[in-house]
Amino acid sequence: MRRRAIGFRDAFRGLRLLCSGQTNARIHAVATLLVLVVACWLRPGVVECGLLVAAVTAVWVAEALNTAVELLTNLVSPEYRPLAGQVKDVAAGAVLLAALGSVVTAVLVFGPLLKGGS
Repeated sequence: MRRRAIGFRDAFRGLRLLCSGQTNARIHAVATLLVLVVACWLRPGVVECGLLVAAVTAVWVAEALNTAVELLTNLVSPEYRPLAGQVKDVAAGAVLLAALGSVVTAVLVFGPLLKGGS
């Protein structure tokens, strides 16, 4: 039981690090709040809400992994190396893909509701 508590403590510390030190995490937080507000306003169905939750979660997971990759790359290669830069670029690209997918999901869910359809 104690190990589990320590694991949760460490996980929450990681989330705090993610949210406090990353500019992009602040952007994702604003986008997440915007999705939440629009969803409360338009009241999509349960399936659509699930799709929105999955999309938002994918962006946050990608951002967390990107941050971990950046921290680890900086630890292993404090001086600039092209390969280290490529590693960071690929991780950032994964965040971009998740964010674009999230935007498409939001448009597909909210678009018909904004037009008055279901």
